[in-house]
Amino acid sequence: MDAQPRSTRPATRRFGRLIERRDNADFPYYDGAPVRVSVGRWIIVWAACLAAFLVLSFIPQPNDIVALIPRALFTAIMLGALIWATGPHWKAIFRRVAVRDIGLMILFAALNYVVTLLVALLVSTLFSTATNTTVTSPASDPLDLIALYLGVAIQLLGEELLTVLPFLALLHILTSRAHLTRTRAALLAWLITAAWFGLIHLPTYDWHLAQALLIIGAARLVLTLAYIRTKNLWVSTGAHILNDWALITLGTTTAALL
Repeated sequence: MDAQPRSTRPATRRFGRLIERRDNADFPYYDGAPVRVSVGRWIIVWAACLAAFLVLSFIPQPNDIVALIPRALFTAIMLGALIWATGPHWKAIFRRVAVRDIGLMILFAALNYVVTLLVALLVSTLFSTATNTTVTSPASDPLDLIALYLGVAIQLLGEELLTVLPFLALLHILTSRAHLTRTRAALLAWLITAAWFGLIHLPTYDWHLAQALLIIGAARLVLTLAYIRTKNLWVSTGAHILNDWALITLGTTTAALL
């Protein structure tokens, strides 16, 4: 699959400076750069995302050491599908991490925490909510705890792929087939993939629809925004890891003090 030049169609309007950097970076694949990916291939990539999620969900995880296997498979399946679809251009979703990107990881992790907390408080006033036991009941054995931190990092890279790959698929389909503008397609893909991410978390939160769509969906909007701004999956992954590691550390410290 040979790389093709970026589309020669007239430049489309971008989001404002608060959303996208003025660095001329663009989303990969949707307009044929650095390689054209067909709708059929995108459908297969999205199916691989679903298959990876099922692997993560149904392989038994009796402890955090054993859980490293399904977590690694979860991420590897989607990364493998991306490599199959794009060849050597799979790296286009990853960019070099600059100092300002590390700052953005911290910023988006904090923003994600604040937004999630506010939405959770709102939802909890209207509905009873379920708990994610990975955060509230972390491992206590040192080796298991190391495996938990490592496994969560691997899984969260996979969760970013689980969202960003469908986002890029929708961006291509909506611009090439539905003929939407880049900004409208990106906005719609942003909302749809947040809902997708929330819905697949239904089993984690006892099939609580409001919690999955509103709380998890809101958190996903923030994390995807990190990718939209930087076009760098390392930034959204870093923000996601910092957020979850902080919660695990808080849970571990609290349990040790009680």
